Amino acid sequence: MDYRIEKDTLGEMKVPSDKWWGAQTQRSLQNFKIGTEKMPAEVVSAFTILKEACAKANQRLGKLSSGKADAISEVCRKIREEDHSDQFPLVVWQTGSGTQSNMNMNEVVAFKANEILSRKGSSERIHPNDDVNRSQSSNDTFPTAMHIAAVQDIHKRLLPAITHMKETLEQKAAEFDDVIKIGRTHLQDATPLTLGQEISGWVHMLKKSGQMAEESTAHLHALAIGGTAVGTGINAHPEFGNLVAEEISSITGHNFTSSENKFHALTSHDELAYAHGAIKALAADLMKIANDVRWLASGPRSGIGEITIPANEPGSSIMPGKVNPTQSEALTMVTSQVFGNDAAIGFAASQGNFELNVFKPVIIYNFLQSVRLLSDSMNSFTDKCLSGIEANKDVIDNHVKNSLMLVTALNPHIGYEKAAAIAKKAFDDGKTLKETAVELEYLTEEEFENAVNPEKMTGPSE
Repeated sequence: MDYRIEKDTLGEMKVPSDKWWGAQTQRSLQNFKIGTEKMPAEVVSAFTILKEACAKANQRLGKLSSGKADAISEVCRKIREEDHSDQFPLVVWQTGSGTQSNMNMNEVVAFKANEILSRKGSSERIHPNDDVNRSQSSNDTFPTAMHIAAVQDIHKRLLPAITHMKETLEQKAAEFDDVIKIGRTHLQDATPLTLGQEISGWVHMLKKSGQMAEESTAHLHALAIGGTAVGTGINAHPEFGNLVAEEISSITGHNFTSSENKFHALTSHDELAYAHGAIKALAADLMKIANDVRWLASGPRSGIGEITIPANEPGSSIMPGKVNPTQSEALTMVTSQVFGNDAAIGFAASQGNFELNVFKPVIIYNFLQSVRLLSDSMNSFTDKCLSGIEANKDVIDNHVKNSLMLVTALNPHIGYEKAAAIAKKAFDDGKTLKETAVELEYLTEEEFENAVNPEKMTGPSE
């Protein structure tokens, strides 16, 4: 392999000639051979937005020439638009401030920007620290990139996936609005409702979870940029943070601001912990929906079997004809991972010692993994399962007819104790509620039929 020599403050390093990074990136590659988890592409993209915004802000402040600023901006845009993932090889398990990933970006941008300047015949040269990282520290750039990545991913991936599932379930709720079924509480028979009403509860879960996820991003709009090393803003113009936030807002379309307290922004990640809490709440709802679907589809002959789900693949390697709720299983495994990610994020966010939290990479890695996995699994669950749900009306009607909890409708007519006696005796004797009510002489057949109407039981009593 061909190499070139790159230098940093510790000396010389051999860097593969086809790579754009410099000595600090190479050192990180050699010093942190831990796991396979790479810094997420979303963080890399967020860094390109940040570095472009910083270059423009420094130009506006007279700290960077237009030639250098334009070259930096051009490289950043190209990295966002093209796949250059091979130039950002660093693992999550590195310095807790993300310094190596910040320098990876600085070195790559400087390398390619100098190529641009050379082609233009400019004598200027861009230094990764003095120019690309001007007015910045890893301590304020990495948390800024974290917030940019989190906000963009929630809006680009998560919210559309929530909307897609919600709209699909709204259609199913309308489709099954007149299908009366028996309700269940404590996994035991309860009073009737419609299948549409049951599904409407899922719809509202998604509506509320979506609102909470979107509302939580408001706290992520405050950025650490401008705080530099410890929050004081040393080596940065007083207006630098505000100008960078303006530029980031222009690039992303989201209204970012410079944090009013940079000491907080560097050492605390409560905003990310809070936002992931909303994501965890969504995961909790999705666990419930996926479990409801597989319970309702259980069987087909020895379970509840009130709905059917698409047969996407053979369910067993040994039992012919078996259909399993595989989409529910995939989604519930994802939600389990999200619960674990929330625990990791919560612990990592608690480790802000003095002026800096040094668990930043693991926080954003888990945060973005949750967003990505939930978004993908929701879309899969919606397209491969929810959209194909059908009501098994014969089974549903049979469950309603045989349910002892229809006796609840008799409470206003004969009282709770007599109604309970009917239910108990009907169960013990293996008879219907009507037969037992007439036998006990609590009601006539006509009175029973007028009082016990499942359709009227799906709403408030008059």
